[in-house]
Amino acid sequence: MGDTDFVGHLSRLIAFDLDGTLIDSRRDLAESANALIKALGGEPLPEDAIAGMVGEGAALLVKRALEAARLDQPPDAVSRFLEMYDARLVNHTRVYDGIVDALDCAGRGARLGVLTNKPIAPTTKLLDAFEIRNRFESVIGGDGPYPRKPDPQGLQAMMDLTGATAERSLMVGDSAIDLETARRAAVRCCIVSYGFGFREGLRDRVHDGSVVVDDTGALRNVIRQFLAS
Repeated sequence: MGDTDFVGHLSRLIAFDLDGTLIDSRRDLAESANALIKALGGEPLPEDAIAGMVGEGAALLVKRALEAARLDQPPDAVSRFLEMYDARLVNHTRVYDGIVDALDCAGRGARLGVLTNKPIAPTTKLLDAFEIRNRFESVIGGDGPYPRKPDPQGLQAMMDLTGATAERSLMVGDSAIDLETARRAAVRCCIVSYGFGFREGLRDRVHDGSVVVDDTGALRNVIRQFLAS
């Protein structure tokens, strides 16, 4: 399907987070952060610790990682991290099993977007690398014209583009940031617990038509229900 093949009359929107929702990128992110830490003379951090810092953009990931490693942050730390990450983008990163089927299901009845706090350059490279870029009508990164999630402006821009109302929009993500983004836009949310941004206490915060699912099969069922509603 090419960029001009989207069904123009569809007025439903499904916006997907990237890291921890569509792709498992935790190891490449952690190895890149640790490469920066080692270059600055520090000791590497556990992968799980770095994974817990992901979700609010590259600058905050770098800040948190260097603080955890007890290192001062040089002015070029973020650019150095992004260079290191660019060299490792797809070393270990993969699309979660079942995601392509979920996207197939979603694309039959809605227009799709990616809404991530990751910078747009690595976002686009990853979508291209896994040959799923053309499934998404819009891709908004954390360094674009809109504030990062949980500010709802990026999601609202996607809604404006598609003509979808809040009632006919769905946000899919793996973290409290995604849930809060959906709430601020008055949109339903599907939280995937398999993502590395998920914390168990998040289940208690999901209500008002939003749900938590534990695998991509259940995600596909939620998408079907959303399309039929």
